[in-house]
Amino acid sequence: MKKLYISADIEGVCGIADWKETELEAAEGAYFRAQMTREVAAACEAARDAGVAEIFVKDAHGSGRSIDPSALPENVRLMRAWTRDPYSMMAGIDTSFDAAMFIGYHSGAGSDANPLAHTMDTNNVRILINGVEASEFLMNAYTAASFGVPVVLVSGDRGLCEKVAGLNARIQTVAVSEGLGNASISINPGLAVTRIKAAAGAAVRGRSAECALALPPNFDITIQFRQHFRAYRGSFYPGATRTGVLDLSYSCADWLDALRFFFFVL
Repeated sequence: MKKLYISADIEGVCGIADWKETELEAAEGAYFRAQMTREVAAACEAARDAGVAEIFVKDAHGSGRSIDPSALPENVRLMRAWTRDPYSMMAGIDTSFDAAMFIGYHSGAGSDANPLAHTMDTNNVRILINGVEASEFLMNAYTAASFGVPVVLVSGDRGLCEKVAGLNARIQTVAVSEGLGNASISINPGLAVTRIKAAAGAAVRGRSAECALALPPNFDITIQFRQHFRAYRGSFYPGATRTGVLDLSYSCADWLDALRFFFFVL
């Protein structure tokens, strides 16, 4: 493997339990930005030590400015802030990458596996793709698959890791926490870093092609919003249909069309 893509979020890092801890401006956020950086750095270091020459990291949380660039290996390029295109958390990916990793990911909207569970934003109750509740993992794994890039490692909460294993057991997963009600139960943060580093090394040395997810032939999407006016507004997107007071539906055969839909209605 020569080139690796990493997308990193914060709501799935070890120990996080409250929205304030995700915020750039909040005092509580400093520790968890540091932990996010440690977990990303661990994956990068393992990949570098296994011979990966180029690593591209997308800081994919909030402002896109949570990772400390100085803590990453020298062969890492870091994308901070947002391109404002439909690829969102996967900005910068292309067919030149051999594999992708998702660090600090979390369960999606409609799940009780993480007190911070959501999908893309907190304005929706759930997003269904072909009848399946979609997490950011699923959406971004489809984006990677659209470029022929397999996802080889996912770290985050236990509920997400179990869903990833259900889709493809060959994908390395590292569960660093689990939700219980509005609480988070986590392992030791240093142990989380150690396990991510070990799993990333195994993922890089493994058969990445076996981790690939197949893109469905079509995408039937339903978004259930928290507020009725969001469904109304989204109904003006070409091809979208308001199917209930809170519900918006859209169908397409091309994943990029799905990404455009999400980009403009979420």
